[in-house]
Amino acid sequence: MPKIELTPSARQELRARAHALHPVVIVAASGLTPGVLTELERSLQAHELIKVRVQDVEREEREALLADICDRLDAAPVQRIGNILVIWRPKREEKAPEKKAPPPPNPATAKSAAAFAATARRTALTKAATEQKRGNSRCWNLLQNQPSRSRPSPRGGR
Repeated sequence: MPKIELTPSARQELRARAHALHPVVIVAASGLTPGVLTELERSLQAHELIKVRVQDVEREEREALLADICDRLDAAPVQRIGNILVIWRPKREEKAPEKKAPPPPNPATAKSAAAFAATARRTALTKAATEQKRGNSRCWNLLQNQPSRSRPSPRGGR
């Protein structure tokens, strides 16, 4: 049996809250698979009160299914109308993730990073030296100082 017992007034209030809800999980003919249980757990943690639609299951099996879901998830059955089951469980407090210390740097990665930086520096220096040579050469200066030639228009205009 479920561990959470609801008073009639609490059950009535939960029924009223559940009236506007839509089913968030559908249990088909394959039953309570691990994926379905995981999704039910996530939904209960997020919403506390959920509706579950059951398909292709007879009435007696639906009752057993409702009891099984409530036992496995420590939830309370609120209502069962036809193929719709309403389940409630208060949110569980989530543990704060522990902060892990960053792993020590991998020596191979450090060498790779240093090699990458050295290569980048060499490339930048080579490019700067090439630019400087171009700036000092007389031909380059002459080419830069020449007036630009106007190209004739492809349409033959002015």
